[in-house]
Amino acid sequence: MIIARTPVRVSLLGGGTDYPDFFRKYGGQTLGLTINKYSYVTVSRLERFFDYNIRVSYSITELVKTVDEIKHPSVRECLKFLNIEDGIEINYVGDLPSRTGLGSSSSFTVTLLHALHAFKGEFVTREQLAEEAVYVEQELIRERVGVQDQYACAIGGLLHLSIEKSGKVLPGPIPLGRERMREFRSHLMLFYTGLQRYASEVLEEQIENIKRERINNKLKILYELVSQGIEVLTNGNSILDFGDLLNTAWEIKRTLSSKITNPRIDEWYERAKRAGAIGGKLLGAGGGGFLLLFVPPEKRTFVRNALSDLREVNFDFEYDGSRIIFYNPS
Repeated sequence: MIIARTPVRVSLLGGGTDYPDFFRKYGGQTLGLTINKYSYVTVSRLERFFDYNIRVSYSITELVKTVDEIKHPSVRECLKFLNIEDGIEINYVGDLPSRTGLGSSSSFTVTLLHALHAFKGEFVTREQLAEEAVYVEQELIRERVGVQDQYACAIGGLLHLSIEKSGKVLPGPIPLGRERMREFRSHLMLFYTGLQRYASEVLEEQIENIKRERINNKLKILYELVSQGIEVLTNGNSILDFGDLLNTAWEIKRTLSSKITNPRIDEWYERAKRAGAIGGKLLGAGGGGFLLLFVPPEKRTFVRNALSDLREVNFDFEYDGSRIIFYNPS
């Protein structure tokens, strides 16, 4: 049995610049971090006692004889990609719901690839896992996704990604001291809206707007905000400036597509700001999921009370990225 674990990510700044239709023209960059909520994949050998050759368990259980019969696109394409044909059992569980803006689908793909490589006795770097996850999702499954989720989840920590026009991704961890990191964490709150959505549906209009050059000037501003955010975190000045950047980025992001926000989300955000939040954003593509807020510690109780109809999620930063946490291949 092999167990792989990969964190989910919190996107901070630069989202949207990591889509090929944008970065192939202008380059891209993002800033994000991972938290201690995980995807887990267990892989083991399936004995030849059953009338099926592959067992896959997630929200449903699939019992099939060939890889082509697997309905789950990521499982099917990862097995094909690594030339695993049969004799395998795969189980998936996650700490948080899917389709909520935390990059859980890419976290799953990274975790699955990591577990399958270990199943074959292969060691892979986190950068290779990220590259392979991008390839599987963009080229094999043909999903309209960016590249930040795969790298953020695979590598972990507070991470800057610089994306060249060629598509090459250069990951750079942001070195913050323990006290600065603790200060940063103390200003973040995470709430679950209870709204789930498919990112591809939200992104379809946004990507079309990129192709038609309707929003690219706005994305260029989001690109520049990444550098400003890194400067705020690393220069030792007031951490509150980062909240202002998040607010600026959210006000821009919400105009990129008509599906990113809705009246309920806008109301929650405004309630939080009236209670003391400086800034924040809906994580991921938008349309639902988790609401990240930047709140001075002395205002946390007020914000918590203002959003009492939402579920607050306790979390901490995570620095390990994707890991094999149990390895017994026999």
